[in-house]
Amino acid sequence: MKTDCMFQPSERERIGDHALILFDTQCGLCCFWVRFIIGRDRKKSFLFAPLQSEWGRRLQMLLGDSDKDTLLLYGSGRLYSRSEAVLRIVSALPAPWSLLRFCRVMPRFLRDAVYKFIAKNRRRLFRQRACFAPTADERDRFLAE
Repeated sequence: MKTDCMFQPSERERIGDHALILFDTQCGLCCFWVRFIIGRDRKKSFLFAPLQSEWGRRLQMLLGDSDKDTLLLYGSGRLYSRSEAVLRIVSALPAPWSLLRFCRVMPRFLRDAVYKFIAKNRRRLFRQRACFAPTADERDRFLAE
């Protein structure tokens, strides 16, 4: 879905050539996933923002979806959610993680069913009470409200 009109020129400039990952800062799985990406994203291709931020609210509004159980990826003027977002993210990571992109041959409704099952049970499976806070070295990769 094209989304360029959702951002002011200064916001588009801030994102630049990066892809923006929007995640739930109160979710243990989401925080693990962000840490996982940061640890493997040698090119620093990704920026991050909370789903609860203004960025997240605007993109969810565009989707017509205020579902906090979804991960959003904004890149190249397009918005991706759920399994498509995950597979596009891992595709940008180095091997062996990038090999997971071949899961895209699976029909999207099946991939999203697995995604939704994990999302629905994430709080029980991945317990974390503290909010996500980037380290000092990571702060430049996170968009503030």
